[in-house]
Amino acid sequence: MVSSGLSMFHRLWHGLAVSGLGLALMMAPAPGRADANAEGPGLDSAQALSVSQAALGRRIAEHILLDREGRPVALSSFRGKPLLVSFIYTGCFQVCPATTRALQEAVEGLQKSLGVNQFNIVSIGFNQPADSPQALKAFARQYGITVPNWDFLSPPAAIVPELTEDFGFAYVATPAGFDHVLQVSVLDADGRIVRQIYGEDVAAGELGEPLKMLLAGMPLSPANTMLDNLMDRVRIMCTVYDPRTGAYRVDYTLPIQIAGGVTFFILMMIFFINEWRASRQGPHRKRRRGAT
Repeated sequence: MVSSGLSMFHRLWHGLAVSGLGLALMMAPAPGRADANAEGPGLDSAQALSVSQAALGRRIAEHILLDREGRPVALSSFRGKPLLVSFIYTGCFQVCPATTRALQEAVEGLQKSLGVNQFNIVSIGFNQPADSPQALKAFARQYGITVPNWDFLSPPAAIVPELTEDFGFAYVATPAGFDHVLQVSVLDADGRIVRQIYGEDVAAGELGEPLKMLLAGMPLSPANTMLDNLMDRVRIMCTVYDPRTGAYRVDYTLPIQIAGGVTFFILMMIFFINEWRASRQGPHRKRRRGAT
């Protein structure tokens, strides 16, 4: 993944509300590249965001994939519990492993807090035929992924376009790898996408909030208006996982920073308004004095 140093988009901020659509420019050699998307100059971030967000509320169709032992697994078999889904390709040697390790740390923390059997995790290799069951098995072994209830699945090449479209996962083949969205899709027990979590560094708090609501039977609307996104982000980031205690705690740093920023902005606006008024009143005072 080398091109003019290290070239990647760790996160693309598409406005304050979306807050964190992570895109990575994958430059690792990827033999046997999936041909669902033709090679091009790169991923259109605005279009990728639109595709990803359009998947919210969608119930995932039935897809049959292969596990690490080559056995067929239906995605519908994971229904009944919340499910976390990420897309990777095994030819990547930096971003995909780093993202998977971050997800592993988040999942291990959540399993301590919520329970091991409360939710499932699936990583899907989208680069076919390179991401075979054997390749995914080697990937999981190489990076020490032994978390219970975590499956690595290999889809047949023929269903990759339909599968990725279903999840709102966008990717583009490049001469040396893939541009693709860094996202973890959160599905409810009925197989509907209720959240898209973006970025390379997935935090336990970001996944824990929707998981806690799903497990508690609380309504989790897939609506994704600008205000909903901003408030969800604030709420999620204010609840952080403490690895020392294995529990969640409230972090007031973000609200304090926001309040400080808003206060500074208001004070600056007042200052500039007063200066503007003073500059306009100056000529009027001079004219009045000249008239007298």
